[in-house]
Amino acid sequence: MAAGVQARVVIVARDDALAGPLSEGLDRLGWRTVTARGAYAAMAAVADLQIEAAIVDLSEGAEALDMAQRLKEACAPRRLPVVAIGEPDPSLEARGFDLTLAAPLHPAQAAMRLETLVRTAVAEEEFELRVETFAEKNRALGVPDSDNGPYQVLAIGEPAPQFLALSNALAAHGAEVVGAFTAYTAFDYLHERRFDAVVLWAGENPQEALSIAAGLRRNTRLYHTPAVLYMRQDSYVTASEAYHRGITDVASPETPEAETARRVVELARAYRRQTSVRQALESARTSGLMDAATGLFTRDLFAAHLARLAQAAKQRNRALSVCVLKVADKPELAAIRKGGWLGRAIPQIGSMVGRLVRVEDTAARLGPEVFALALPATPAAAARAAGERIAAVIGCTAFEAGDGKPPFVVEFDLGVAEVGPGEPAGRALEQAAAEAYARKAS
Repeated sequence: MAAGVQARVVIVARDDALAGPLSEGLDRLGWRTVTARGAYAAMAAVADLQIEAAIVDLSEGAEALDMAQRLKEACAPRRLPVVAIGEPDPSLEARGFDLTLAAPLHPAQAAMRLETLVRTAVAEEEFELRVETFAEKNRALGVPDSDNGPYQVLAIGEPAPQFLALSNALAAHGAEVVGAFTAYTAFDYLHERRFDAVVLWAGENPQEALSIAAGLRRNTRLYHTPAVLYMRQDSYVTASEAYHRGITDVASPETPEAETARRVVELARAYRRQTSVRQALESARTSGLMDAATGLFTRDLFAAHLARLAQAAKQRNRALSVCVLKVADKPELAAIRKGGWLGRAIPQIGSMVGRLVRVEDTAARLGPEVFALALPATPAAAARAAGERIAAVIGCTAFEAGDGKPPFVVEFDLGVAEVGPGEPAGRALEQAAAEAYARKAS
């Protein structure tokens, strides 16, 4: 790892047979790694660095099986997702592993799973903090659902014998399998009900399966649904291409169906956990404490929560950034303001801000035309990119101006600041606001 570059992932492995290629690939994808040869080196890394996740090679034996709990304890209260590389086994969940993936692990596959697991960990931390903030206001948030029902799996593709065998293996592992022979039927099912995983049979036409996976990734509701591509080893589609096209895992009919079924169930379990946390966080919208017009945090609620976020960021050794978005004071908006049309558009704009942030982020309305974001586990550069993305999306939306006048668009002045070590959160918010008010939209 280059000097001055912050590692995000620790890989625990005795040698470079697995760790070397995985580390190089993750580094290229932006997930900087550090390799630990044993438990003590790994625990030192997660305790001293801003490590976001760990990957443990289970082939190292008994010590590796106890690694998840030890690593989580070493970096508490920060939540640390731990991925095991090895044979999926239900007992690994009880040992603290968040996900088990079969070897060899492709870097693109690992990066995709790490992104999901890290976001889930940050969201769980955020939920704990929101529970405390809302309790101060005598409001209770709903706890995450514990759905213990059978995992729902959608199997898409022609009814080939190998694919039917996998469906039977999934059913044997307690999953309920729904079959869809065409993409049209599949998306009808996906829009009508919730699935914990999707299995795609590549068959003679793997491009169709990849197109379905791409369709999942273009849909905001289905984006995180794991998609497993079931294809022959002699297929012309490479695993690398599949992962870069949005496939979560690749399996082969040459692999025993029971093993593949365990891998699918493992992915479904992780997805269901992520979904329950998202639903719990979204329950804040119905708490009665939010801004009535926009559904966002009010100024006072945001201030209380931001102070708690800053304290937690220090305890967990995580970054925390704030972003202020102020409607730009452009001359062409003068008449729009005077006519009250901008005020009429603000509820829609605020609602868009709330939908465009990640579920673990906190969006607030600070003033009539001023919004703020608190972004946990996010450095300043990433927070600025998030703010610019939100401003760009809203800037492409036309709002009604009335009286037969052409619709108008809104631009934002943007300010961003990262909460520094020992710095109060209010100072960072003031810095971000000062930058927003000093800027002029071009």
